[in-house]
Amino acid sequence: MSSKNNATSTRSPIPWPAPRRLQRAGLHRIAWRDAGAPRGAPWLVLHGGPGSGCQPGLLAPFDLERQRVIAPDQRGAGASLPHGRTQGNTLQALVDDLEALRRHLGIARWSVLAGSWGTVLALAYAQQHPDRVERLVLRGAFALTRREVGPLLLPGPRARRTPVDWRAAWPVAQGAALSQALSRLEQLLQSGTASVAARRVVRGWALRELRDAAHGLRRSLRHIPPQQGRQAAATRQAWAGLRRQQRRGAAHLHAPGTSRKEAAQWGKYRLQAHYLRRRGFVRPGTLDAAVRQLARSGVPVDWAHGQFDAICPPANSARWAALGRKAGGVARLARPASGHLAGESAMRDCLRELVALG
Repeated sequence: MSSKNNATSTRSPIPWPAPRRLQRAGLHRIAWRDAGAPRGAPWLVLHGGPGSGCQPGLLAPFDLERQRVIAPDQRGAGASLPHGRTQGNTLQALVDDLEALRRHLGIARWSVLAGSWGTVLALAYAQQHPDRVERLVLRGAFALTRREVGPLLLPGPRARRTPVDWRAAWPVAQGAALSQALSRLEQLLQSGTASVAARRVVRGWALRELRDAAHGLRRSLRHIPPQQGRQAAATRQAWAGLRRQQRRGAAHLHAPGTSRKEAAQWGKYRLQAHYLRRRGFVRPGTLDAAVRQLARSGVPVDWAHGQFDAICPPANSARWAALGRKAGGVARLARPASGHLAGESAMRDCLRELVALG
């Protein structure tokens, strides 16, 4: 759920900084990167996942000569340590980590750019600390619904979108309930032993994410106007790249051994199963309440959602933008002709425009 685009800024290509770490309660050490102008307008960037970690492409929407970007890896994700640790890892802990990092850096107020699962964390943080948030830009909002999670993890027609039928290797039975599927996947991934079944979960989950991301790109490609040849070429190239990754992943599905990349993915999907099984530690109605409270607190929110997002329904952002306006807040909605990924050409351009508004 995070962009793999390695661009940073068209005007100031600053290298991806080395991570620093902040010690938190227990064993957790939160990694973050500090990029851009040290005295520039501060922005907090929140990655998706859960468990994905920040990538260099998350800097693409910013003018790094004028803006300062703080990019933390959430607990157990990316360069944060211990990698993949679920103990003490809850939504409230993530919120507390962000506020501790803000105090550590001496930042009075910052704006927040978040995508996918990161939008859940951004809303939770801003709801608890509205006086510390200048504005929000939320991409591809995730609502933690069965409609979003079920097609990713349950056997079904989406399997036809992959280069090979790998359903037999997926340890979830046809017709299983989502709660049963998540329980089974979490059980396999929590094991410290690299069993054959656990390796296939990691590989199969990665293939499923590639499948849905590629589907969104393909749908957006069909709707790009002929005059936008540059965008069409970039989208076609990105889609072809994802298809190549799918073919390589499918060919490697039953291979022995665990690569370094798969070891990192193991931690990522362990965290995803942990959070998804518990619905992100979010009680029903909490996200709606956060949207209303931010509107009443005067925190502007820009929602950006790809029209062809095959992972998080565009209706999520449309509904929350309408809810924010109804509550009297500044809530704008942008719908670029893109899928789910932040690095897609249309979405990247949209985010640049939204970030520049501040």
